[in-house]
Amino acid sequence: MIANNMANINTSGFKSQNLHFAEYVMPVADGSAFEPQDRAISYVDMFTTRTDFTHGPIKMTGNEFDLSLNSDGFFAVQMPDGTEAYTRSGAFRLDSTGQLISADGSPVMTDQGPISFNAEDGRVEIAQDGTISTRLGIRGRIKVVDFEDPRTLEKIGNTMFKGEDPIPAQEVRMVQGAVEGSNVYGITEVTRLIEVTRAYDSTAKIVKDLDELRQQAISTLGKLQA
Repeated sequence: MIANNMANINTSGFKSQNLHFAEYVMPVADGSAFEPQDRAISYVDMFTTRTDFTHGPIKMTGNEFDLSLNSDGFFAVQMPDGTEAYTRSGAFRLDSTGQLISADGSPVMTDQGPISFNAEDGRVEIAQDGTISTRLGIRGRIKVVDFEDPRTLEKIGNTMFKGEDPIPAQEVRMVQGAVEGSNVYGITEVTRLIEVTRAYDSTAKIVKDLDELRQQAISTLGKLQA
């Protein structure tokens, strides 16, 4: 998880993930066979994975098709099966046919579906509310949706999510010529990586020490029986 976060530190719209753990207590004896403190063994169980939807920094690019959201919500894109997926990454571009697509090639949705531009449109202007204007007039509005609880979203790629019951986003503040950066903070992730490495080393040492004690016990028991 930490490695994936670090690998996407420069990925537009990437949201970091964290593991949440719970204690799992496994009984090893019943009744009064052992003292109370010896009746169970405590383990760590991975409880769930959660995505941090904190906004990343806005980075100006100057690309007229790059968009960022300085507000809550998600851009909608069309998947190959016709359903929608949602992303905070607004690193958009035009394909060879003039259609507006996401970084992975998915058509970007407007209130009228996917949109294409041609030479007659001229420069594309996108207002704060997502309204698209060209020389030909208003062409539509970039679709931005939100969810009552973003934690219910299912991550289907580094920046893509699937979700049920999207609602129109309120108070959209869109910035043209900019993208939202990753919300991964390198110092935080490096610190966590060091902590995990130390914990792993400590656990490995404990396992090694226990194995040595077991070998010594077997050797001693063998000598006593002899």
